[in-house]
Amino acid sequence: MTDGPALDVRALRDWLAAQRWFAAKGRELREVRALETFTLRGESPVLLALVETRFAAGPPERYQVLLGTHRGASDGALAFDDAVGDPREGALLAGLFGGERTLRGAHGDVGFHRADGAAPMGVDPVVRPMGVEQSNSSVILDETSVLKVFRRLEDGESPELEMLRELTAQGFDSIARLQGWYAYAAGDTQVTLGVLQEFVGDATDGWTLALAAIAAGDGGIFDRLGVLGGVTGAMHTALGRAAGTDFAAEPFGADALTALTAAIDGQIERRWRALPEGAAELVGRDGALRERVRAMGRAGIGGRLIRHHGDFHLGQTLARPDGRWVIIDFEGEPARSLQDRRRRQSPLRDVAGMLRSFAYAASASAVLHGTPAPADWEARARAAFLDAYLERVDPALLPAGRPATDELLALFELEKAVYELGYEIDNRPAWVGIPAAGIARLLQEPLPA
Repeated sequence: MTDGPALDVRALRDWLAAQRWFAAKGRELREVRALETFTLRGESPVLLALVETRFAAGPPERYQVLLGTHRGASDGALAFDDAVGDPREGALLAGLFGGERTLRGAHGDVGFHRADGAAPMGVDPVVRPMGVEQSNSSVILDETSVLKVFRRLEDGESPELEMLRELTAQGFDSIARLQGWYAYAAGDTQVTLGVLQEFVGDATDGWTLALAAIAAGDGGIFDRLGVLGGVTGAMHTALGRAAGTDFAAEPFGADALTALTAAIDGQIERRWRALPEGAAELVGRDGALRERVRAMGRAGIGGRLIRHHGDFHLGQTLARPDGRWVIIDFEGEPARSLQDRRRRQSPLRDVAGMLRSFAYAASASAVLHGTPAPADWEARARAAFLDAYLERVDPALLPAGRPATDELLALFELEKAVYELGYEIDNRPAWVGIPAAGIARLLQEPLPA
């Protein structure tokens, strides 16, 4: 499976830099090197390649690409297209899940695996792309499965694969069931390349649901968000029960709190060097914000550190017509290293991410649809979610007492808002005002005693 056309790395460099999922758009790409290439089809070649990118400055990165190749009609130059979402070319990769197939390479192998109890995939599945690509690429197969192809690669097992396995073992069923995965292995190196999951075709993502509810003035959304809070509490309780080297809960002690406050302080220092106009209300307030972080860091500790979702917001949830919720995308924040994404955290970090998502929905409704949210919409959403969450979650995972829990939750909300500020400055300057308003509001809250 390795024989086939040699990659024209110069053409590949230009193609790779133009892809939406290429994570290093702000860096000067100097070189692309093919590490391993597998031919899925020899005639009108389709290649699965693992490539290394090198830059003018900074460390190299590795990517997985599935390439359809063809010669230009006018000049005969080798050109590429992304074969993942192509109805015919993508089916070549998806069809390998029809059995426990292995592609043999010059240095390592790619193995395709089915999860226990999963039905085998047909050898010629119908493929269609799934929405707009982000940091990875997802396609729907036979309207029953979703194949997520990881693009930027790091050594080790994907947090998504780990989390799906563990949640399944703990009996938590509000997930898209794991059906399989494929991975590259070379000696001691293991790299997850993609996961295959159940396709939840009858659902609406939580972000779309919330915006539609705001536009329609539908107060029933708060009951739905209460159910989501309970499901989130059940997820964290399941993860808190997990055992083993990579999942067992640990105490949330002074060291964890010190590391958290130091990380937030560092983010504030970096972002306040060049605040944009959209964050004018924050100019000169970094000192007050850092003092608040230090005060919150003295407020107390408690609860447990567990594996958590890591990138939890309304867009990572699916609402089914019968009222049930499905939680998806357990990969964590793509910009963080795999080691960071696997690190145990307080479950309140996920809660803070969802609460910040409510703030985004309330603001985005006016920006995207011209429909301002009612003044109390965010507060009602927060209360519905948080009350149900606290009723369902194992209290041993949280600091003792509601005041201590609220204080730690506020610290995680601040961390998330500062992270959002940086993201919007770098990627979506017109939205900077949303996290800036959240930070300004947090600055008005009374400091912990």
